[in-house]
Amino acid sequence: MYIRCAPNARFTMLFSHGNAVDLGQMSSFYIGLGTRINCNIFSYDYSGYGVSTGKPTEKNLYADIDAAWHALRTRYCIIPENIILYGQSIGTVPTVDLASRYECAAVILHSPLTSGMRVAFPETKQTYCFDAFPNIEKVSKITSPVLIIHGTEDEVIDFSHGLSLFERCPKAVEPLWVEGAGHNDIELYSQYLDRLRRFIGQELAVQHA
Repeated sequence: MYIRCAPNARFTMLFSHGNAVDLGQMSSFYIGLGTRINCNIFSYDYSGYGVSTGKPTEKNLYADIDAAWHALRTRYCIIPENIILYGQSIGTVPTVDLASRYECAAVILHSPLTSGMRVAFPETKQTYCFDAFPNIEKVSKITSPVLIIHGTEDEVIDFSHGLSLFERCPKAVEPLWVEGAGHNDIELYSQYLDRLRRFIGQELAVQHA
């Protein structure tokens, strides 16, 4: 789904959504977000989500975002310097993987997880070979600016995950820790849009001037 929210927008956001939704449920949010932050938005459903065929596996998540990236590059002729990768919750998994392999304008990680094991077993201190979604091992390879957003009262993916990724990410910019926010309500806080506008409209604009 490619939504042209802003006719003169410089950036297109490649948005990887959370676990319990699909494109149909997200479309109105995309239109509102893109309009408010002056970005076009391109999104996709993971294998097995919405009307997408296949099965939702970790391997397919990476293949899905690769297909979306190449569609943006070839079908819509968007250059990497104008693509912002945005991942929310489980969507941070394909986002981090892609960003660790390709340079782009920027990366936004919204309520990210460090790894599957660390979500299920918070005492986990190292990454085992069977651990799924190992963002913590890939985030240090990202060469684009990274904005991390996390609620301090997240009941699904603890705030400590966002903090750990921030500490491991050499290209991290000033993060947004939303005091009192949970896993699914960060967008309701005014500082969410404020931080995105500042990051995209000012910080990235200066960098790409």
